[in-house]
Amino acid sequence: MLDKSIPYYHVIMVRPQGTPFEQSPLPEGFRFSSFQTGDELAWAAIETSVGEFDDVATSVEYFSREYLPFADELKRRLVFVENSAGEKVATATAWWSPRNETTVPSLHWIATRPEYQGLGLGKAVVGQALEKSIQLDGDRDNFLHTQTWSYTAVGIYMRMGFRILVNGSFAGFENDYHQAKPHLEAKLIEKFPVEEYSLPQI
Repeated sequence: MLDKSIPYYHVIMVRPQGTPFEQSPLPEGFRFSSFQTGDELAWAAIETSVGEFDDVATSVEYFSREYLPFADELKRRLVFVENSAGEKVATATAWWSPRNETTVPSLHWIATRPEYQGLGLGKAVVGQALEKSIQLDGDRDNFLHTQTWSYTAVGIYMRMGFRILVNGSFAGFENDYHQAKPHLEAKLIEKFPVEEYSLPQI
């Protein structure tokens, strides 16, 4: 869930080309699946459950506008985690973002339903999305946009080879590194060992 008790600042992260990352297996009873027509409802339910949208209808409208025009790409790039009952409970997308006259790989909309958080699904689905990104787009710098409200996720991304970008951005996102840094440091110190989750300056 998003922690809206702290100020919101944009955070830009990058996994530099060639950076190794740890593949995390799914716990027993879970499996990966790919996007199929109609899965926009499941995607919307996951994203709404973590507070990214106020309601499922708004989430579906956004997804339909931004992603459904690329249905064939969604089937290659959008990853779900399903539980043993076939319910989709986590997601990540190995997408791309424009930069000048080309594109850069970027991970979009990473989320795990609150009742399934803490099981390692987030780390596993990020690893699966990174694998897809490398297969489809090559092992290049891979970006993502997040925010201070998602500081727990920032820790996961750092374990997967992402680093907080001090300067610069992608896809028109703001980069509030200097405003975000003290809030992230305080929260990461609370949640994780200090020596393992210092904020790299690249």
